[in-house]
Amino acid sequence: MAPISASRPEREPTTNLTAECYKPVTIRLISVSRRTDIPAFYGRWFMNRVRAGFCAVPNPFNSKQISRVEINPTETLIVFWTRWAAPFLGATDQLQRLGYRFYFQYTLVNNPTEIDPKSPPFEKAITAFRQLADRIGPDRVVWRYDPILLSDRTNQDFHLENFTRIAKGLKGATQRVVVSIVDPYDKAARRLTRLGEARPEFRYRIYKPERDEALLRQLARLARDHGLEIQSCAEEIDLAAAGIEPGKCIDDRLIRQLFGIDVSHKKDKGQRRACGCIESRDIGMYDSCLFGCAYCYATRSFDMARTNHAAHDPSSESLIGDFKAPPPTSNSSALAVSAIPVQRDLRVPEIMTPDR
Repeated sequence: MAPISASRPEREPTTNLTAECYKPVTIRLISVSRRTDIPAFYGRWFMNRVRAGFCAVPNPFNSKQISRVEINPTETLIVFWTRWAAPFLGATDQLQRLGYRFYFQYTLVNNPTEIDPKSPPFEKAITAFRQLADRIGPDRVVWRYDPILLSDRTNQDFHLENFTRIAKGLKGATQRVVVSIVDPYDKAARRLTRLGEARPEFRYRIYKPERDEALLRQLARLARDHGLEIQSCAEEIDLAAAGIEPGKCIDDRLIRQLFGIDVSHKKDKGQRRACGCIESRDIGMYDSCLFGCAYCYATRSFDMARTNHAAHDPSSESLIGDFKAPPPTSNSSALAVSAIPVQRDLRVPEIMTPDR
């Protein structure tokens, strides 16, 4: 089987669908992934699982409970999460040729390296984002300016200038921006506290409406000035007064708009109370992302993440380890893709994270 190609196929423009075009269908929504950056670091594994037609996902709280998640183009819709799509661009070409429906949640915040030490530098990040949008369409790449960390160094002036610079760089490459305020989960709070002790200018501040709502109001104005819809993500704080309505990252309305299908409207009970996302299955695993963001909730230990990445086997059924999926049930899809051989020598860049 040929390696993923870097060439770009012709992309059909998104069709404006009228209401009578929509039809209810049974679709399996897969999140790839809130727990790690699969397009950046594990694209080879994911495409092998596409060829196999399924993957194994252990329960993150009980590894003895292993689920089989079927992956096929007729019954699967994929939401990708990334901050570095460059290694995965060829894979998006293949997925489109195979008939998969998908869109991206794409983080581009351009924080100082003290906060995001391994994220791609600005120019490379903008280029990769635009290359992805050029391949699949700007309506299928949602920009995430998320989360917003408030500190003396990353204050209102920083975020207004930074947001404007990114918005200009992404002109024509996206139609929606998602924002949220950093949530100091215990493990992230400890890292942020240590950072603030070592570098006082990065000591994070809790959001206070009387001080910080003006920033959100100006971000909303900037988004509109750049032709962008702006939404919040899983935000307990009411940002409506600032002109930012609550949104959904795994979004039934966006799916209807993009692909002309109705999916389940049920809220995902496994997410935070303020999260508006509809139900999906996440196939990632915690403690496997290498970006090392100070506010990350999905990584307890960056050393553990590096160890897991080093031990990762692209031919395994599970992202980390060698978990085996249970046999398919009677209502599981049995498409011929399961007969396509696993590819072990897929060409991907040796350096997945560009040096700053």
